[in-house]
Amino acid sequence: MAKRSPDPVHCWLVWRKADEAARDYLYGGIEETGISDTDFRVLEALLHKGPLPVNTIGPKVHLTPGSISVAIDRLLEKGLVSRAETPDDRRVRIVALTKVGKDLILPIFRKHSAEIGKVFADTNRKELQILESVLKKAGKRARALAEERRKRG
Repeated sequence: MAKRSPDPVHCWLVWRKADEAARDYLYGGIEETGISDTDFRVLEALLHKGPLPVNTIGPKVHLTPGSISVAIDRLLEKGLVSRAETPDDRRVRIVALTKVGKDLILPIFRKHSAEIGKVFADTNRKELQILESVLKKAGKRARALAEERRKRG
């Protein structure tokens, strides 16, 4: 049987199936830790970005302003984050990991990172570089096309 020639539709389907399979596996690992996906995303952002204003966390972790407020309140109740007004502008509230929060998210993130490594275990460095490059190109192109559509619409 002859190999198929490159086809964007087929590539899209393969990409979607791979994404679904990876998500199933990786989110299953997060569920095993006992924290929600939302809490994981917020805690992981704070772990890697440091203290952030509440209004910048939401877009980084794909949460609406209402959802991020609820998530931060939940994490505050658990003692995993702190929230403080900035001296320059009391409307801006900075959220930071507490020691308890950092002690919780660090091993969870390490486990998650190792599981991502398992997903890509059959992929060499060159293949990862190519995949990253192709996905960046496709993402940038899709973003530009979406922006063009918004401007027309």
